[in-house]
Amino acid sequence: MERIKDFIKTSLLGGFAVILPIAILLVIFKWLFTLIVRIIKPLTELVVARSDLQEIAAGIIVLGIILASCFLLGVVVKTRFGKFIQNRIDYRLSRLIPGYGMIKSTVVHFFEREKPPFSSVALVRAFTSDTLMTGFVTEKHSNGWQTIFVPCGPNPTTGYIFHMPSKDVFPVAVPVEDALRSVISCGVGSKPLLEANAQHPGPS
Repeated sequence: MERIKDFIKTSLLGGFAVILPIAILLVIFKWLFTLIVRIIKPLTELVVARSDLQEIAAGIIVLGIILASCFLLGVVVKTRFGKFIQNRIDYRLSRLIPGYGMIKSTVVHFFEREKPPFSSVALVRAFTSDTLMTGFVTEKHSNGWQTIFVPCGPNPTTGYIFHMPSKDVFPVAVPVEDALRSVISCGVGSKPLLEANAQHPGPS
């Protein structure tokens, strides 16, 4: 009976993990779409009135404005000034809106198409104890040391950078994407990491 309860619970949580980011995006897009429709309503009414275009023209215009705005914002945030403004806005929103950082990280990870700047996943022993932390290898050095990024959950964009000997780095054959998902979910889904480490224990 307990196994059935656990199965139902984990299945529901897994479904929510898939649906929630999509639902948030749909709600935001719907709000943005409605807002822009109201703003440009006089313009679209004028276009429809002076041509044979149907009401669908308004939707096409709004969609074009949204896409163009996203493109322009993407260009702006690539600049140094744009990144500064974005960081300030993110900082303010994270203080005003609980969970903003987690939502943003989830959405960014959901849409990220480029390979993360991590070469592999590892469990690391940063201190003299049996405690292991989930980390990502960012660089290996000629002296046998490695640079490891250990993210903080649920926001993997913040964390700690350790420079440590390879004897304290235990690589695990787990995809970077899976490890990132476990960080975002505050450790949920870490079982494959521990199982992979148990199968091939020992330092790198």
